[in-house]
Amino acid sequence: MISTNDLRTGVTVELEGELYTVVDFQHVKPGKGSPFVRTKLKNVKTGYSLEKTFNAGEKLNRARIDRKEMQYLYSTGDEYVFMDMETYDQHHFSKALLGEGVNYLKESMIVSSLSHNGEVFSVEVPNFVELKIIETEPGVRGDRAQAGTKPAKLETGAIVQVPLFVETGEMIQIDTRTGEYLKRA
Repeated sequence: MISTNDLRTGVTVELEGELYTVVDFQHVKPGKGSPFVRTKLKNVKTGYSLEKTFNAGEKLNRARIDRKEMQYLYSTGDEYVFMDMETYDQHHFSKALLGEGVNYLKESMIVSSLSHNGEVFSVEVPNFVELKIIETEPGVRGDRAQAGTKPAKLETGAIVQVPLFVETGEMIQIDTRTGEYLKRA
């Protein structure tokens, strides 16, 4: 159990049988009446947001989230196969469970699976990955002074915007949370 006075951003709670992560919170002490906590919660499974107000000191069930390292092996159609690094068991996850991270998956990549009561609800890829550009237009010599960008296709099939000076065959670093080019690797 966790008190609403102890709620912080990133804390996961169980509410009405669903898992919610605290996105934002505000402790309010009005001039008259008792204090309360105004929160913005995000459903972990569906991604929907919810605004809820709690009385100060009210108790909530804190969810126990298990994080486990897994290695990406291969994909078969719409399923992605991962291996548990401790037990060597193979697990099949859908594209929907992986979200946007599926665009940056590379064989042998280590990811984190998040589960609650034995049920995996999310798979997180690393925040930064190094990938090879397999196709991009050549940069025009006169355009190098400008801070322009061009599309580039990565080895995973994802398309990202890169600076004009980056060429085919180069390794680059990508932020998987935003899908943005960071630097040459």
